[in-house]
Amino acid sequence: MPWMLLFIAGLCEVAWAIGLKYTEGFTRLWPSVATLAAMALSVVLLGLAMRSLPVGTAYAVWTGIGAVGMVILGIVLFDEPASAARLACVGLIVAGIFGLKLTSAA
Repeated sequence: MPWMLLFIAGLCEVAWAIGLKYTEGFTRLWPSVATLAAMALSVVLLGLAMRSLPVGTAYAVWTGIGAVGMVILGIVLFDEPASAARLACVGLIVAGIFGLKLTSAA
């Protein structure tokens, strides 16, 4: 269960990070509300997951999910480059996330 909470927390991190783009500096009400809600939910779920998972592992996985998600959404939504080097780096982050999961005691 803590890994599922952590995964959802990571997805919420992606949601709030992408939401920042749409708030236009927190000048748009509903995107701002949704972004702040996603921020809160992300941190709450991260905190719940950290009750059972090592803090370093949980935080690294949470930020890794956010980083990978943002790169993918940047490519899909904002036409950012999808070069082989960028995708290889994302692959390294994904490998790190799986490595941390496999070596975690929880």
